Amino acid sequence: MKLRNLSLCLSLMLCLSACGQPSPTPAADNGNDPEQLRRDIGEMLLVGFRGTRVDENHHIVRDIQQYHVGSVILFEYDAPSGSRHRNVSSPQQLKSLCTYLQSLTPETLLISVDQEGGMVTRLKVRDGFPATKSHQSTAAEGDNAVRDNVRTIARMLHDAGINLNFAPCVDVNVNPACPVIGKLERSFSATPGRVTQCTRIWVDEQRRMGILPCLKHFPGHGSAKGDTHAGLVDVTDSWQETELQPYRDLVADGGVDMVMVAHVINRRLDTLPASLSPKVINGLLRDSLGFKGVVITDDLAMGAIAKQYGLEETLRLAILAGSDLLCLSNNGAAAYDPDLVPKAVEAIERMVADGRLSAQDIHTAADRVRRLKKKI
Repeated sequence: MKLRNLSLCLSLMLCLSACGQPSPTPAADNGNDPEQLRRDIGEMLLVGFRGTRVDENHHIVRDIQQYHVGSVILFEYDAPSGSRHRNVSSPQQLKSLCTYLQSLTPETLLISVDQEGGMVTRLKVRDGFPATKSHQSTAAEGDNAVRDNVRTIARMLHDAGINLNFAPCVDVNVNPACPVIGKLERSFSATPGRVTQCTRIWVDEQRRMGILPCLKHFPGHGSAKGDTHAGLVDVTDSWQETELQPYRDLVADGGVDMVMVAHVINRRLDTLPASLSPKVINGLLRDSLGFKGVVITDDLAMGAIAKQYGLEETLRLAILAGSDLLCLSNNGAAAYDPDLVPKAVEAIERMVADGRLSAQDIHTAADRVRRLKKKI
């Protein structure tokens, strides 16, 4: 009887103790928080705009401050108008622009550019920037030449206030006649091991200067016969599995922060372009190769995508495939659209509301981007 009474007393004390404590707060469901969802969507967008100088009336200011865009991309050439000096005209001008953009948000803004060297440069000698060499030429000269070249590039980006470079190009030179890789000397080598070695140098040297590197173009663009800027490119018959080797080696090193996925179609992997394919991104890159970092699409304004899909469907497929950053350059063949960001954000919000997209997938992607920014 005494044991029974003691048991009853202990039970009563535990109950009273629990009643005196606040009820546990359920885990926050960000999917029910429209403001957090909008912030997370903005974190997923990397956008382009016109202007070597901008002020408070420019739409990019609205995009960053109201739509929480977390990343921008700069170009020297404006494709829709066919004119130069879209964002870059001199070192002093570029530094002023980057400083102003960074001041628009208390968060880290990713300010990006394609500065591979050689023929693929946005910061050009004629505008006062140092001369650089191509991947192919420096790789042929040796490791020291590769290192000297990337140091020059990383220093000029750091001095300008740019913190993300869409380089190095990790494509294996399977087809030297490829119009957008081999012919432009963008590949280090036809040997995967040499590509890996040169990439390691690039990654290390860019990081030393506070520049985030991005490997491209997964799962391999070096065998292509066409140009994804113009339209769909099928590499089913030309692609070789050795094109994955540099990614496999570098991911195993733990030294990869970001990977850009190409718009090529490889029917041995999927019937969708790689940039919109869950089999390529989630299946091959994340699950098989073990990549845990940020995945960015190649420019969604390129013909391979823009000529096949509308904006909403492009966004839906890219997010479902597992992309974390969506590249909306506003610098393709279509007309320039100052309201591209509001249209993209509102389209994604609609698709979350009607169940075509998962809010959790968006939060997961945004968190990956935020973790990446902490490495700067």
